[in-house]
Amino acid sequence: MLSQEEIDGFMAPGLPETVIEAKDLQLVFQTGDGPVQALKDVSLQIGKGDFVSFIGPSGCGKTTFLRAIAGLEEPTGGQLRVNGMTPDDARRARAYGYVFQAAGLYPWRSIARNVSLPLEIMGYSRAEQQQRVKKVLQLVDLEGFARKYPWQLSGGMQQRASIARALAFDADILLMDEPFGALDEIVRDHLNEQLLQLWARTGKTIGFVTHSIPEAVYLSTRIVVMSPRPGRITDVIENPLPRERPLGIRDTPDFLAVAHRVREGLRMGHAYD
Repeated sequence: MLSQEEIDGFMAPGLPETVIEAKDLQLVFQTGDGPVQALKDVSLQIGKGDFVSFIGPSGCGKTTFLRAIAGLEEPTGGQLRVNGMTPDDARRARAYGYVFQAAGLYPWRSIARNVSLPLEIMGYSRAEQQQRVKKVLQLVDLEGFARKYPWQLSGGMQQRASIARALAFDADILLMDEPFGALDEIVRDHLNEQLLQLWARTGKTIGFVTHSIPEAVYLSTRIVVMSPRPGRITDVIENPLPRERPLGIRDTPDFLAVAHRVREGLRMGHAYD
């Protein structure tokens, strides 16, 4: 378990340039029952090309932190920078793509037209839209489904289309809020493998929220463990596993050792209650 001093401003040795930086971040929601502190004293640095998973119990603030990075929630204290900018400026600069828990595809639009939606909004030409849609559908192995409609695809395929939409304008950062949480284990394992391959091919910086310890360990270069509300970082785990990870790696001693540390971090986090 890291001390708070080690967590604050945490930067792994040799980590590439910082693209996301939080320092002493606070976020308080005002509700009819009084203020609710969702995040407290959160400090973290994420390097370019890193794959960072956020894990913690329900209500710990991991999705709130991701939404703050995306400029969808406004911190009430501390500092938060994305590519050296405020989250709002980074959003306007199209610094990130966001994948929500539900695919959120419009049923009346084909898969290609769902993926092209942000490009239409951004004013890309029709030719550029078609080129980019073709490229990202190939990245997520959906190139044969451009003319299909969401209701004609499985849940896993719909989530892949959602990922393609987030990649369409080629942002360097991909923020993913439990994108596979509602899928069965077999489909989830397959998409985990595909996401690792996608990350290897694109070099994106990925922030990934999950409730699953095996998923966090399998996917990540670093795992951020968060406490129950108010959300604090209780551990930042540098994952020693190689970047090429067959599913069978989950049965190895190294994998199980990291999973054990995550589990212990979650258990210790309840000491903040």
